[in-house]
Amino acid sequence: MDRERSGMSGLESRLPFLRRVEIEGKGRALVASQSLGAGQIVLRDSPILLYSALPFVKNKNNDNPSSNNSYCSNCFRTLQQSSVSCPSCSPHHAALFCSPNCQSSSVAHSPWVCQALSRLRDCPSLLLHEDRQVQASFLIAAYNLALVSPSHFQILLSLQGEAEASPPPPEAHFLHSIISSLCPPQGISGFSLQLTASLLAKDKFNAFALMEPFAQDGYRSVRAYGIYPNASFFNHDCLPNACRFDYVDTESDCNTDIIVRLIHDVPQGREICLSYFPVNQNYSSRQRRLMEDYGFACQCDRCKVEANWSDEDDEEEEVMDEEGDQDEPMAVEDSDTDFPHAYFFLRYMCNRENCWGTLAPLPPSNGSPSNVLECNVCGNLKKEDDEVDGDSGEEVLLMDD
Repeated sequence: MDRERSGMSGLESRLPFLRRVEIEGKGRALVASQSLGAGQIVLRDSPILLYSALPFVKNKNNDNPSSNNSYCSNCFRTLQQSSVSCPSCSPHHAALFCSPNCQSSSVAHSPWVCQALSRLRDCPSLLLHEDRQVQASFLIAAYNLALVSPSHFQILLSLQGEAEASPPPPEAHFLHSIISSLCPPQGISGFSLQLTASLLAKDKFNAFALMEPFAQDGYRSVRAYGIYPNASFFNHDCLPNACRFDYVDTESDCNTDIIVRLIHDVPQGREICLSYFPVNQNYSSRQRRLMEDYGFACQCDRCKVEANWSDEDDEEEEVMDEEGDQDEPMAVEDSDTDFPHAYFFLRYMCNRENCWGTLAPLPPSNGSPSNVLECNVCGNLKKEDDEVDGDSGEEVLLMDD
């Protein structure tokens, strides 16, 4: 995920720990502008656009209970009993807010959005496809952004991602015809099928998921998607040196910000990378997902090693990942290059059942590094010795849900 050159003036001044560079074969990337320590917060980014990941009307065949959850239509916190409904919405499908203040401050639920969402719920062809309902929510949010914040809309247009086909793909035709029937408000410059197709591509390559709280059964669906302009620069690595945290239900202010922290020390000039999904997935699954969702084949060090493994090795790794067997240290050959992620799994993967989150140290305090690690999925904290050699490494559970 990265951004084009337009709208990028002053980026370095807003990201004091990061520098934008061109890396051959990868394009634009973010590297450390100085030596950085484990736990360092290198980015706190606010979204320019948020939209619900839940369909307007749940398919009768969808028995996922988490899709029944309700979230604030502005900040996407989990709603409490004291929620406030939009008086202009349909009584049976009203937008809900966690407080009157959230309702009054919301620009994402403008009168046009309110009216458009109400009409979309009466569109039979759209209600047959839950994924198209979510894409329609994005387009409504994006075209509303063009009205309420033209500068942010230009940033959205500058993100990576162009329509893959010419003419635009069938889903773009389908969704554009629906949006066109909603009488888009005056003031959206260049409203067209091509613009709709381009926006859908921006969403595909740049949206970050805000997840539901961790559950013991391990199932977590997405409550909302957000477009974060600076975080869009982070490239993927299957052994990342940073991971992102969100605190949607716990932060008092700016609760939809995402925070990127370093997993371990990073020298000056080293690229900062995230993993776009849990690191326990095997080679074939990772490659398939990256190609389908992001359009590239990963050539990171881990993938170069695992590409030479046999199918049986790949299947054994998948079984190990699914069972979560981390009580015994994993066998490491003569060098780390034979199994480059053994140490990473041992130290930086959460071993809570059904979690598979990544651990990163808490931010340094008064210049001193922390030996308390936080999971970016379940939120558990654990204290671990500075040295972990695969045969030792005391872990003390500090917090458990």
